[in-house]
Amino acid sequence: MNLLNPKKYQRRHNDPTSRELALKTIAFFEEKGLKKIKEDDQSMVWYEDFLDFIKKEQIFAHFLTPKKYSQVGGRWDMYRISEFNEILGFYGLCYWYAWQVTILGLGPIWMGKNEEVKKSTGRLLADGGVFAFGLSEKAHGADLYSSEMVLVPQEDGTYLAKGSKYYIGNGNCAALVSTFAKLKNTGEYVFFVVDPEHEKYQCVKKIDTSGVRQAYVAEYALHDYPITEADILSRGDHAWNSSLNTINVGKFELGCASIGIATHCFYEALNHAAGRNLYGRFVTDFPHVKNIFTESYARLIGMKLFAFRAADYMRAASDDDRRYLLFNPVVKMKVTGQGEKVVQLLHGVIAAKGYEQDTYFEMGLRDIGMLPKLEGTEHVNMALIIKFVSNYFFEPFDYPTVPQMDGTADDTYLFKQKTGALASIRFSDYRSAYDGFDSPNITVFKEQMELFRELLITAPPSKEQAKNIDYMLAAGELFTLVVYAQLILENSRIYGTDADVVEQIFTFLVKDFSGYCLEMVLSHENSPSQEEFFNKMIKKPIKNNESFESVWQKVYGLRDQYTMNE
Repeated sequence: MNLLNPKKYQRRHNDPTSRELALKTIAFFEEKGLKKIKEDDQSMVWYEDFLDFIKKEQIFAHFLTPKKYSQVGGRWDMYRISEFNEILGFYGLCYWYAWQVTILGLGPIWMGKNEEVKKSTGRLLADGGVFAFGLSEKAHGADLYSSEMVLVPQEDGTYLAKGSKYYIGNGNCAALVSTFAKLKNTGEYVFFVVDPEHEKYQCVKKIDTSGVRQAYVAEYALHDYPITEADILSRGDHAWNSSLNTINVGKFELGCASIGIATHCFYEALNHAAGRNLYGRFVTDFPHVKNIFTESYARLIGMKLFAFRAADYMRAASDDDRRYLLFNPVVKMKVTGQGEKVVQLLHGVIAAKGYEQDTYFEMGLRDIGMLPKLEGTEHVNMALIIKFVSNYFFEPFDYPTVPQMDGTADDTYLFKQKTGALASIRFSDYRSAYDGFDSPNITVFKEQMELFRELLITAPPSKEQAKNIDYMLAAGELFTLVVYAQLILENSRIYGTDADVVEQIFTFLVKDFSGYCLEMVLSHENSPSQEEFFNKMIKKPIKNNESFESVWQKVYGLRDQYTMNE
């Protein structure tokens, strides 16, 4: 697996249309150029040119319409959706945001039972429409229980919608806004669609944000907006589940966007450092700079390996295999956090240059930190992740191996996801991912991992510790790293990733695991037995000079391989 390089685009597609649309999107941004992207960003210019391009090429219609409802031969395919997140993030988070909130807005529609709305949505997408997801509110955020938007029943069987929604992307221009509410008389949950062009729809204001400046993040209000059965998508448990299942899909997109941002920052930092001579030496000759770039590259490849493998599990999902419900929040929490870590590392090299207004880095530095905080904070997603610990470690199930899911099938299961019963979800034996891998730092990580499993058996969290959310979230970081390592190894085998690159990935995984163990010792109250285990798990990565030098040469070979058109 390689980093995205738009000038030397490489991605295996099973149909020519997917490749053509990716290349057209790259061409749009390269022709626009970095200077114009930055000018538009700084001026908060509405990205009408991007939306015109989307409409002309029917990009969203191809990528985001299930086959049954597509007028352009499109499909919903997480293999290519994953990469398109990366491409849009690579050029600017604001462009990705228009795509992301469209995905969220479409979720309740494709998951609903209203066939006429689905058919009209297919037509609207073909006409270039974008969509919006009216879930969060100013006073309650995404606390669905406290939603104040209501449908008031009328004597003729219709309804009037009253209330407002806050922090809603595309709320100014969406073809339809999927809106979550309650029935006034019963409290039953309901999803319905509204049209921003309607006189009873008020776009109250644009919420200016420090990032995604060109996007329109809206507050909107419905003032006795008339709703009929023709506008309703789902009710009751179905509406509730549609909100959660939409977020299950939507949160995944953030990880791949983070990969795109961090990759562009990587090229810009490397080109700058390799061409800069200080004290008679090029910056890339300094040992600490080599370390930073090599670690950044290893973290980036690890992010890609995990995220794209998680997409395979999404595509393979069924009522009998819902492992994606663990892997998706890890993408949301861990991959976005790793993206932020990579940009921080690179900023230590590019330094003051990274603040200059004509660089992509300045925009990436500002925007990368938004992704761990959107679609649920890292803490919210960690709280979900730790629910799977017991089954993951102690109840293995013999699933068939999930291959690389790069076919052209429609991922329809995502629109009929089974909900609840998380305790019933089983996992294959995580240790099988290590078969055939025995490099020094993979071996060290396996020792740490098995010590952690032994801790859970012989010195599990007490009742008091289990009730302490800070303690459980901190311990959850160790579990997350085990999951992260598993999918990295699985996908490195699929892609034939260079063994030295994998070894460097595990160099930082050992270091990170040790860091979390040290945090458990320093910041939390543990039993003597737990303390002993955490101290045993603190291990230094094994220094492997040959492996490091091999990867450094790969990294240095990327200098001047990509520079965005001015």
